[in-house]
Amino acid sequence: MPEVIFPGEKGRLEGRYQPAKTRNAPIAIILHPHPQFGGTMNNPVVYNLYYQFANRGFSVLRFNFRGVGRSQGSFDHGTGELSDAAAALDWAQSINPDARACWIAGFSFGAWIGMQLLMRRPEVEGFISIAAPANLYDFSFLAPCPSSGLFVHGDKDAVVPTSAVQTLVEKLKTQKGIVIEQQVVPGANHFFDGKTEDLMGVVGTYLDKRLPGTRKDSKDSAA
Repeated sequence: MPEVIFPGEKGRLEGRYQPAKTRNAPIAIILHPHPQFGGTMNNPVVYNLYYQFANRGFSVLRFNFRGVGRSQGSFDHGTGELSDAAAALDWAQSINPDARACWIAGFSFGAWIGMQLLMRRPEVEGFISIAAPANLYDFSFLAPCPSSGLFVHGDKDAVVPTSAVQTLVEKLKTQKGIVIEQQVVPGANHFFDGKTEDLMGVVGTYLDKRLPGTRKDSKDSAA
């Protein structure tokens, strides 16, 4: 899990990068929760997402948004963080010029940023949005959503009501040619405390359906 530093709009950004073993492997970018509420690239959900993709042959990058850890800059209410995410994808593509596709996975605030990046980068072919804060941020930019993907939510989430995510998903499901799936993890709160394994089971099942035959168990992966 090599440490990497790459350039962002406001200075250096800190990340962890797992290269794939094949030149044309897809890229995955993992985005962490809100920087002002303790979100970092070492969040357990982010960490486990990282290995869900690494174990399926992706080149995977997770990183700290500006002002978090050793990443330079300061919190910018989403605008700067979207720039950071774009810089992360640019960097990953620069060292993987033969990558055939890209996926975005985000948790909470990171899901909001990830869906914005999805709208701006046509090479993104899939997404995972976990605990998407549909009641806290405007998701109307998803008109239409250009890629198929998965929304996952906990039914005990006290931060984002399940109904808010359901409303968003139902809106996106009306688009032709795009398949939006939704899964609810029973007993899970917004942070999936004690439910990370259940969450990763849902994510893994979805990835295996979209990416058949790519699963590779790794001793480095987390439970």
